[in-house]
Amino acid sequence: MIVDIIYVILQVACVCEVLQQSGNMERLARFLWSLPGCEKLQKNESVLKAKAVVAFHRGNFKELYKILESHQFSPHNHPKLQALWLKAHYIEAEKLRGRPLGAVGKYRVRRKFPLPRTIWDGEETSYCFKEKSRTILRDWYQHNPYPSPREKRELAEATGLTTTQVSNWFKNRRQRDRAAEQKDGQPRRE
Repeated sequence: MIVDIIYVILQVACVCEVLQQSGNMERLARFLWSLPGCEKLQKNESVLKAKAVVAFHRGNFKELYKILESHQFSPHNHPKLQALWLKAHYIEAEKLRGRPLGAVGKYRVRRKFPLPRTIWDGEETSYCFKEKSRTILRDWYQHNPYPSPREKRELAEATGLTTTQVSNWFKNRRQRDRAAEQKDGQPRRE
């Protein structure tokens, strides 16, 4: 009997995953609606993830947030669920403002609605570069704040960044240095 229940739960979880991957949200919603109220089944992570996806696609963000905040999810599901959490909050903010969010608007939404611990390991996500990469870039900046395209490609390879990221880092650093010089009259060269 217990083996049968486990087998059924695994089958249901598999169907949920397949329907999610197919992108057929209406069929997934009908399937979820047809499931019995068995607690073990309803608390299964694949079923909960499927319910969250359906809630998102139907614009039922209140239900999405409730699901994501009240169940601890496995780390391998975090990226997808984090994306749903953020996209839902972005959509709500865009509706409120009546216009699309830019990078700053999205940043503010992320600060206002941090990821719940149920879909996040608690480690702060940083959009900065690793210290090793920054050290390489700072050392090069001391030597030459205007690297050539070839040097930028080499720096990108050495740091694991893209050429665009390297170019932007140098541009931003030069801009910050100019602003600091104007403020206190001292050139900044760390």
